[in-house]
Amino acid sequence: MNRNAGRAPRVRLKDVARAADVHPGTASRALNVETRQLVNEETARRVVAAAERLGYRANPIARGLKTSRSYTVGVLIPDLTNPLFPPIVRGIQDRLDEAAYTPLIANTDNDADRERADLEAMRARDVDGFITATARRDPELISLLNGLGLPLVLVNRRLDHGVFPSVVVDDRDGIRLAVEHLVHLGHRRIAHLAAPQNLSTGHLRYQGFLEAMRTVRLEPDPELILIGDALVESEGERLCAELLDRGREFTAIVAANDLMALGCYDVLEARAIDCPGAVSVVGFNDMPFAAHFDPPLTTIRVPHYELGKRSAELLLGRLETPDAPAAQELLEPTLVVRGSTASPPG
Repeated sequence: MNRNAGRAPRVRLKDVARAADVHPGTASRALNVETRQLVNEETARRVVAAAERLGYRANPIARGLKTSRSYTVGVLIPDLTNPLFPPIVRGIQDRLDEAAYTPLIANTDNDADRERADLEAMRARDVDGFITATARRDPELISLLNGLGLPLVLVNRRLDHGVFPSVVVDDRDGIRLAVEHLVHLGHRRIAHLAAPQNLSTGHLRYQGFLEAMRTVRLEPDPELILIGDALVESEGERLCAELLDRGREFTAIVAANDLMALGCYDVLEARAIDCPGAVSVVGFNDMPFAAHFDPPLTTIRVPHYELGKRSAELLLGRLETPDAPAAQELLEPTLVVRGSTASPPG
Protein backbone atom coordinates (compact mmCIF):
# COMPACT_ATOMS: atom_id res chain seq x y z
CA MET A 1 0.00 0.00 0.00
CA ASN A 2 1.35 3.40 -0.97
CA ARG A 3 1.22 5.61 2.13
CA ASN A 4 1.72 8.71 -0.02
CA ALA A 5 -1.34 8.00 -2.18
CA GLY A 6 -3.68 10.96 -2.20
CA ARG A 7 -1.11 13.32 -0.69
CA ALA A 8 -0.13 16.49 -2.51
CA PRO A 9 3.58 16.49 -3.42
CA ARG A 10 5.73 18.50 -0.99
CA VAL A 11 6.57 21.97 -2.29
CA ARG A 12 10.32 22.51 -2.45
CA LEU A 13 12.42 25.64 -2.46
CA LYS A 14 13.19 25.18 -6.16
CA ASP A 15 9.42 25.20 -6.86
CA VAL A 16 9.12 28.58 -5.13
CA ALA A 17 12.15 29.90 -7.02
CA ARG A 18 10.67 28.74 -10.35
CA ALA A 19 7.30 30.36 -9.56
CA ALA A 20 8.99 33.63 -8.61
CA ASP A 21 11.41 33.43 -11.56
CA VAL A 22 14.52 33.70 -9.37
CA HIS A 23 17.53 31.54 -8.54
CA PRO A 24 16.96 29.10 -5.58
CA GLY A 25 19.70 30.92 -3.64
CA THR A 26 17.81 34.19 -4.02
CA ALA A 27 14.60 32.50 -2.91
CA SER A 28 16.36 31.09 0.15
CA ARG A 29 17.67 34.52 1.15
CA ALA A 30 14.28 36.15 0.59
CA LEU A 31 12.50 33.61 2.80
CA ASN A 32 14.99 34.01 5.66
CA VAL A 33 14.22 37.06 7.81
CA GLU A 34 17.90 37.32 8.74
CA THR A 35 19.04 37.63 5.09
CA ARG A 36 16.02 39.22 3.42
CA GLN A 37 17.70 42.64 3.38
CA LEU A 38 20.24 41.20 0.90
CA VAL A 39 17.47 40.81 -1.70
CA ASN A 40 15.78 43.53 -3.73
CA GLU A 41 12.55 44.53 -1.93
CA GLU A 42 10.29 43.84 -4.93
CA THR A 43 11.97 40.47 -5.52
CA ALA A 44 11.56 39.52 -1.86
CA ARG A 45 7.85 40.34 -2.00
CA ARG A 46 7.47 38.19 -5.13
CA VAL A 47 9.24 35.23 -3.50
CA VAL A 48 7.21 35.47 -0.28
CA ALA A 49 3.97 35.70 -2.26
CA ALA A 50 4.94 32.63 -4.31
CA ALA A 51 5.79 30.67 -1.15
CA GLU A 52 2.42 31.54 0.41
CA ARG A 53 0.55 30.69 -2.79
CA LEU A 54 2.24 27.30 -3.10
CA GLY A 55 2.01 26.51 0.63
CA TYR A 56 5.80 26.21 0.99
CA ARG A 57 7.14 25.32 4.45
CA ALA A 58 10.85 25.41 5.14
CA ASN A 59 12.47 22.15 6.23
CA PRO A 60 14.31 23.01 9.48
CA ILE A 61 16.34 19.79 9.43
CA ALA A 62 17.71 20.46 5.96
CA ARG A 63 18.30 24.08 6.89
CA GLY A 64 20.19 22.98 10.00
CA LEU A 65 22.40 20.59 8.03
CA LYS A 66 23.48 23.46 5.80
CA THR A 67 24.20 25.88 8.66
CA SER A 68 25.25 23.53 11.51
CA ARG A 69 22.39 24.88 13.62
CA SER A 70 19.34 23.29 15.17
CA TYR A 71 17.26 26.50 15.00
CA THR A 72 16.09 25.91 18.54
CA VAL A 73 16.62 28.12 21.61
CA GLY A 74 16.44 27.05 25.24
CA VAL A 75 14.23 29.30 27.38
CA LEU A 76 14.42 28.88 31.17
CA ILE A 77 11.67 30.42 33.31
CA PRO A 78 11.65 30.28 37.13
CA ASP A 79 7.88 30.03 37.59
CA LEU A 80 5.42 29.81 34.71
CA THR A 81 2.51 30.12 37.15
CA ASN A 82 3.67 33.67 37.94
CA PRO A 83 1.49 35.87 35.67
CA LEU A 84 4.39 38.13 34.65
CA PHE A 85 6.23 35.39 32.71
CA PRO A 86 3.70 34.28 30.02
CA PRO A 87 3.83 37.70 28.25
CA ILE A 88 7.65 37.54 28.33
CA VAL A 89 7.58 34.05 26.81
CA ARG A 90 5.11 35.23 24.16
CA GLY A 91 7.44 38.09 23.20
CA ILE A 92 10.35 35.64 22.92
CA GLN A 93 8.37 33.18 20.81
CA ASP A 94 6.95 35.79 18.45
CA ARG A 95 10.39 37.23 17.68
CA LEU A 96 12.01 33.80 17.31
CA ASP A 97 9.19 32.70 15.00
CA GLU A 98 10.03 35.58 12.67
CA ALA A 99 13.56 34.18 12.35
CA ALA A 100 12.30 30.56 11.99
CA TYR A 101 13.64 29.51 15.41
CA THR A 102 11.70 27.35 17.87
CA PRO A 103 11.86 27.95 21.65
CA LEU A 104 12.18 24.97 24.00
CA ILE A 105 10.73 26.13 27.33
CA ALA A 106 11.60 24.75 30.78
CA ASN A 107 10.15 25.73 34.15
CA THR A 108 12.82 25.57 36.88
CA ASP A 109 10.60 26.19 39.93
CA ASN A 110 13.33 28.51 41.26
CA ASP A 111 15.38 25.41 42.04
CA ALA A 112 19.13 25.71 41.38
CA ASP A 113 19.65 21.96 40.81
CA ARG A 114 16.75 21.76 38.39
CA GLU A 115 18.06 24.84 36.58
CA ARG A 116 21.45 23.16 36.05
CA ALA A 117 19.78 19.95 34.87
CA ASP A 118 17.59 21.86 32.38
CA LEU A 119 20.57 23.77 31.01
CA GLU A 120 22.52 20.57 30.46
CA ALA A 121 19.53 18.76 28.93
CA MET A 122 18.96 21.58 26.46
CA ARG A 123 22.63 21.73 25.56
CA ALA A 124 22.49 17.96 24.89
CA ARG A 125 19.66 18.67 22.46
CA ASP A 126 21.95 21.02 20.51
CA VAL A 127 20.07 24.27 21.15
CA ASP A 128 21.81 27.20 19.47
CA GLY A 129 21.58 29.45 22.52
CA PHE A 130 19.74 30.26 25.73
CA ILE A 131 17.41 32.91 27.11
CA THR A 132 16.99 32.66 30.86
CA ALA A 133 15.01 34.58 33.46
CA THR A 134 16.43 32.54 36.32
CA ALA A 135 19.80 34.23 36.92
CA ARG A 136 20.79 34.61 40.55
CA ARG A 137 23.54 36.83 41.94
CA ASP A 138 25.78 33.88 42.60
CA PRO A 139 29.34 33.10 41.40
CA GLU A 140 28.57 29.40 40.91
CA LEU A 141 25.82 30.24 38.43
CA ILE A 142 28.11 32.61 36.52
CA SER A 143 30.69 29.85 36.22
CA LEU A 144 28.03 27.41 35.00
CA LEU A 145 26.69 29.82 32.38
CA ASN A 146 30.19 30.70 31.21
CA GLY A 147 30.93 27.02 30.77
CA LEU A 148 27.99 26.41 28.43
CA GLY A 149 29.94 27.69 25.45
CA LEU A 150 26.76 28.98 23.78
CA PRO A 151 25.24 32.46 23.32
CA LEU A 152 23.09 33.41 26.30
CA VAL A 153 20.84 36.37 27.11
CA LEU A 154 19.26 37.21 30.47
CA VAL A 155 15.70 38.55 30.57
CA ASN A 156 14.09 40.31 33.55
CA ARG A 157 17.27 39.48 35.49
CA ARG A 158 20.87 40.57 35.23
CA LEU A 159 24.18 39.90 36.89
CA ASP A 160 26.14 42.57 38.72
CA HIS A 161 29.09 42.82 36.35
CA GLY A 162 27.30 42.65 33.00
CA VAL A 163 28.94 39.35 32.03
CA PHE A 164 26.03 38.42 29.75
CA PRO A 165 23.69 40.47 27.54
CA SER A 166 20.48 41.32 29.38
CA VAL A 167 17.13 43.04 28.93
CA VAL A 168 15.58 44.32 32.15
CA VAL A 169 13.28 47.03 33.39
CA ASP A 170 14.83 49.86 35.40
CA ASP A 171 13.96 48.44 38.83
CA ARG A 172 15.46 51.35 40.77
CA ASP A 173 13.48 53.88 38.77
CA GLY A 174 10.27 51.89 39.21
CA ILE A 175 10.62 51.94 43.00
CA ARG A 176 11.46 55.64 42.84
CA LEU A 177 8.13 56.25 41.06
CA ALA A 178 6.30 54.30 43.78
CA VAL A 179 7.97 56.19 46.66
CA GLU A 180 7.51 59.61 45.06
CA HIS A 181 3.83 58.86 44.44
CA LEU A 182 3.28 58.01 48.10
CA VAL A 183 5.25 61.03 49.32
CA HIS A 184 3.20 63.27 47.03
CA LEU A 185 0.07 61.91 48.73
CA GLY A 186 1.54 62.88 52.11
CA HIS A 187 3.01 59.59 53.38
CA ARG A 188 6.16 59.73 55.49
CA ARG A 189 6.21 56.34 57.25
CA ILE A 190 6.64 53.97 54.33
CA ALA A 191 7.42 50.25 54.64
CA HIS A 192 9.08 48.01 52.07
CA LEU A 193 8.49 44.29 51.64
CA ALA A 194 11.57 43.28 49.67
CA ALA A 195 12.25 40.32 47.40
CA PRO A 196 15.09 37.83 47.94
CA GLN A 197 18.41 39.63 47.69
CA ASN A 198 20.05 36.88 45.64
CA LEU A 199 17.84 37.98 42.71
CA SER A 200 18.84 41.08 40.79
CA THR A 201 15.24 42.34 40.82
CA GLY A 202 15.02 42.01 44.60
CA HIS A 203 18.40 43.63 45.24
CA LEU A 204 17.88 46.54 42.84
CA ARG A 205 14.37 47.29 44.10
CA TYR A 206 15.61 47.24 47.69
CA GLN A 207 18.48 49.57 46.80
CA GLY A 208 16.06 51.74 44.85
CA PHE A 209 13.79 52.04 47.88
CA LEU A 210 16.63 53.22 50.12
CA GLU A 211 17.83 55.71 47.50
CA ALA A 212 14.35 57.05 46.77
CA MET A 213 13.54 57.57 50.45
CA ARG A 214 16.77 59.48 51.05
CA THR A 215 16.27 61.54 47.90
CA VAL A 216 13.00 62.86 49.36
CA ARG A 217 14.78 63.37 52.72
CA LEU A 218 13.12 60.51 54.55
CA GLU A 219 15.41 58.16 56.44
CA PRO A 220 14.29 54.53 55.91
CA ASP A 221 13.30 52.83 59.16
CA PRO A 222 15.02 49.39 59.32
CA GLU A 223 12.05 48.11 61.33
CA LEU A 224 9.80 48.82 58.35
CA ILE A 225 11.91 46.87 55.84
CA LEU A 226 11.43 43.10 55.65
CA ILE A 227 13.13 40.80 53.14
CA GLY A 228 11.20 37.81 51.84
CA ASP A 229 12.25 34.37 50.66
CA ALA A 230 10.19 34.35 47.45
CA LEU A 231 8.12 36.60 45.21
CA VAL A 232 4.80 34.92 46.02
CA GLU A 233 1.50 35.88 47.65
CA SER A 234 2.05 33.75 50.76
CA GLU A 235 5.36 35.47 51.43
CA GLY A 236 3.74 38.90 51.14
CA GLU A 237 1.13 37.71 53.63
CA ARG A 238 3.78 36.49 56.07
CA LEU A 239 5.85 39.68 55.87
CA CYS A 240 2.85 41.97 56.19
CA ALA A 241 1.69 40.13 59.31
CA GLU A 242 5.18 40.44 60.81
CA LEU A 243 5.26 44.12 59.92
CA LEU A 244 2.00 44.77 61.74
CA ASP A 245 3.09 42.67 64.73
CA ARG A 246 6.18 44.84 65.17
CA GLY A 247 3.92 47.69 66.18
CA ARG A 248 5.84 50.40 64.31
CA GLU A 249 3.75 53.19 62.83
CA PHE A 250 3.44 53.19 59.01
CA THR A 251 0.83 54.36 56.52
CA ALA A 252 2.00 52.79 53.25
CA ILE A 253 3.69 49.66 51.89
CA VAL A 254 5.82 49.35 48.76
CA ALA A 255 5.81 45.64 47.86
CA ALA A 256 8.51 44.09 45.66
CA ASN A 257 5.89 42.72 43.27
CA ASP A 258 2.13 42.45 42.78
CA LEU A 259 1.85 38.98 44.30
CA MET A 260 3.41 40.19 47.56
CA ALA A 261 1.07 43.18 47.46
CA LEU A 262 -1.86 40.78 47.11
CA GLY A 263 -0.61 38.98 50.22
CA CYS A 264 -0.77 42.32 52.04
CA TYR A 265 -4.41 42.64 51.02
CA ASP A 266 -5.20 39.31 52.67
CA VAL A 267 -3.66 40.34 55.99
CA LEU A 268 -5.15 43.85 56.02
CA GLU A 269 -8.62 42.45 55.34
CA ALA A 270 -8.24 39.78 58.02
CA ARG A 271 -7.28 42.42 60.59
CA ALA A 272 -10.00 44.87 59.49
CA ILE A 273 -7.45 47.47 58.36
CA ASP A 274 -8.80 49.55 55.51
CA CYS A 275 -6.83 49.87 52.29
CA PRO A 276 -6.24 52.62 51.32
CA GLY A 277 -8.01 54.42 54.18
CA ALA A 278 -5.50 53.30 56.82
CA VAL A 279 -2.69 51.76 54.75
CA SER A 280 -1.86 52.37 51.08
CA VAL A 281 -0.25 49.57 49.06
CA VAL A 282 1.84 49.75 45.87
CA GLY A 283 2.91 46.70 43.84
CA PHE A 284 5.36 46.17 41.01
CA ASN A 285 4.82 44.55 37.56
CA ASP A 286 1.17 45.39 36.75
CA MET A 287 0.43 41.73 36.22
CA PRO A 288 -2.86 40.67 34.58
CA PHE A 289 -5.92 41.25 36.79
CA ALA A 290 -4.15 43.79 39.06
CA ALA A 291 -6.80 46.28 37.94
CA HIS A 292 -9.47 43.87 39.25
CA PHE A 293 -8.11 43.49 42.77
CA ASP A 294 -10.25 44.94 45.55
CA PRO A 295 -9.21 47.74 45.64
CA PRO A 296 -7.58 47.94 42.21
CA LEU A 297 -3.82 47.91 42.73
CA THR A 298 -1.58 50.92 42.21
CA THR A 299 1.56 49.42 40.70
CA ILE A 300 4.58 49.86 38.46
CA ARG A 301 3.93 48.71 34.92
CA VAL A 302 6.65 46.62 33.27
CA PRO A 303 6.65 46.10 29.46
CA HIS A 304 6.74 42.31 29.74
CA TYR A 305 6.12 41.47 26.08
CA GLU A 306 8.80 43.93 25.00
CA LEU A 307 11.25 42.39 27.48
CA GLY A 308 10.77 39.02 25.81
CA LYS A 309 10.92 40.36 22.27
CA ARG A 310 14.09 42.38 22.89
CA SER A 311 15.81 39.44 24.62
CA ALA A 312 15.14 37.27 21.55
CA GLU A 313 16.52 40.01 19.30
CA LEU A 314 19.67 40.20 21.42
CA LEU A 315 20.14 36.44 21.19
CA LEU A 316 19.66 36.42 17.42
CA GLY A 317 22.29 39.14 17.24
CA ARG A 318 24.68 37.07 19.35
CA LEU A 319 24.19 34.09 17.07
CA GLU A 320 25.31 36.21 14.11
CA THR A 321 28.09 38.06 15.99
CA PRO A 322 29.24 35.93 18.95
CA ASP A 323 32.10 38.26 19.92
CA ALA A 324 29.99 41.43 20.12
CA PRO A 325 30.03 43.28 23.48
CA ALA A 326 27.41 42.14 25.99
CA ALA A 327 24.62 44.70 25.52
CA GLN A 328 22.68 45.76 28.62
CA GLU A 329 19.21 47.07 27.71
CA LEU A 330 17.17 48.98 30.30
CA LEU A 331 13.46 49.49 29.59
CA GLU A 332 11.45 52.20 31.31
CA PRO A 333 8.74 51.40 33.89
CA THR A 334 5.61 53.53 34.37
CA LEU A 335 3.43 54.27 37.39
CA VAL A 336 -0.20 53.13 37.18
CA VAL A 337 -2.33 54.81 39.87
CA ARG A 338 -5.42 52.93 41.00
CA GLY A 339 -7.52 52.58 44.13
CA SER A 340 -5.01 51.08 46.60
CA THR A 341 -3.30 54.40 47.38
CA ALA A 342 -4.67 57.55 49.01
CA SER A 343 -3.59 60.27 51.40
CA PRO A 344 -2.68 58.97 54.86
CA PRO A 345 -5.30 59.18 57.63
CA GLY A 346 -5.42 62.52 59.42
